[in-house]
Amino acid sequence: MANDSIQKVLIRMLAIVICFPVHESAHAWVADKLGDRTGRNAGRISLNPMVHMEMFGTLCFLFLGIGYAKPVPVNIGNFKSPKRDFALTALAGPLSNLIMAVILMLMLKLIMAGAGIGAAYGLIAEGLIYAAYLNISLAVFNMIPVPPLDGSRLVTAVLPDRLYGLFLKYERYSGLALFIVIFILNRAGISPIAYATGAVFRAVTGLLGL
Repeated sequence: MANDSIQKVLIRMLAIVICFPVHESAHAWVADKLGDRTGRNAGRISLNPMVHMEMFGTLCFLFLGIGYAKPVPVNIGNFKSPKRDFALTALAGPLSNLIMAVILMLMLKLIMAGAGIGAAYGLIAEGLIYAAYLNISLAVFNMIPVPPLDGSRLVTAVLPDRLYGLFLKYERYSGLALFIVIFILNRAGISPIAYATGAVFRAVTGLLGL
């Protein structure tokens, strides 16, 4: 039992090292390409996990299965088209996670084709599957259109200025409210995020023939 728990934490550590840096560095890279160097100057265009880790968020993920990394700083005043470019910067995170999930599943397919890795095969396969699933889960979660998640930036891109300001005004409260709702639903055995993640995961594995 203890060994299973240790193995689960180790696999989560592997997943964190892969998916959080990809997500956050994608934000910084796209923002940089669109004219905002804030993330680049903060050293966030990097796959070094230590650059992106937030201690409490990391510990929560390791032991509770839900957590977060440090948000990439963005100055929308540096964008030529603030709403559009902010939305594109936000979209880069979830999109990068979906691409990463496909890459991980292709790696799994290659390993399965090679066959016969021995005892290590199970752990490697489990690590790749979990990392791919987490990448998809992170993409799905971040596409929820509630501030401060990435999906909300897509909504603000089409809002009139009056509603745009109102939408951002309650950002700190809406994020907390969302986590409370998710926690209550999970306690009740209801997990729409897990359902959506599973649907996307099955679609990806189906397309890749896994």
